[in-house]
Amino acid sequence: MKNGFTFMLLFFVSQTVWAQHVGMSVNSSNKGKFYTYWGYNRCWFTDADIQFKGNKYDFTLKNVVAKDRQTPFSINEYFHPEKITIPQYNFRIGYFFRDHYSISIGTDHMKYVVQQNQTVKINGEISLPDSPFNGIYANDDLVLTDNFLQFEHTDGLNYGNIDVRRFDTFFAFKKVKISLTEGLGFGLLIPRTNATLLNNKRHDRFHLSGFGLNALVGLQVCFWDFVYIQSELKGGFINMPDIRTTSSKEDKASQQFLFSQSNFLVGFRFSLGK
Repeated sequence: MKNGFTFMLLFFVSQTVWAQHVGMSVNSSNKGKFYTYWGYNRCWFTDADIQFKGNKYDFTLKNVVAKDRQTPFSINEYFHPEKITIPQYNFRIGYFFRDHYSISIGTDHMKYVVQQNQTVKINGEISLPDSPFNGIYANDDLVLTDNFLQFEHTDGLNYGNIDVRRFDTFFAFKKVKISLTEGLGFGLLIPRTNATLLNNKRHDRFHLSGFGLNALVGLQVCFWDFVYIQSELKGGFINMPDIRTTSSKEDKASQQFLFSQSNFLVGFRFSLGK
């Protein structure tokens, strides 16, 4: 995971410098145009400490492993109008305020699933009525069984964000242009968390839980200056200090971690008016 983030950072910096030298050689006239895209992603997350606080418990699980949940590909699951938001998707709309720069807003719908039956370290205290997990913990081993914890942001880990991007066309032939894009962004996390904690009733509603920061680099192939396909590598930091876990407002969780995405997108460029 660390090697992946290092590669992305080095690639981002090197390609930005390279694009500044070669990108200007191809005529560009993006200013005033809009664009939008839709696509799907794969995600990876670093291990995270997760703190759970509530009435009669306060404990932290160390280095918890979580993965995404990719929907198996099928025409029905990915292209049916009523189901296209079920897989991990990306949606964005942007505006070129200069030939090489755009501002855009969008959402990255990821899924974050804590892996069951893993062994983690636990610190803190649980003192619930008649709970088999009651006790004081000091770096003890604990297996995450279903009757202790099931924890997912599966509907989902929703990252609504705004970013600024630079575009540089380095190849053009007839009706085809190939461009490099880089960007920086920030946004808010509004997950719908599916958590079953110590047999309490889950919350399972959308809730503003924290914020994120991200960087990206992408390659775009545009046809007729209108329709394009684009691939992206995106990574960043997520901090969620206010995650709702159960039906009680007193019960909350907090966590922070790094994430990376591999995105494949299809989009359109267009102008309003003439």
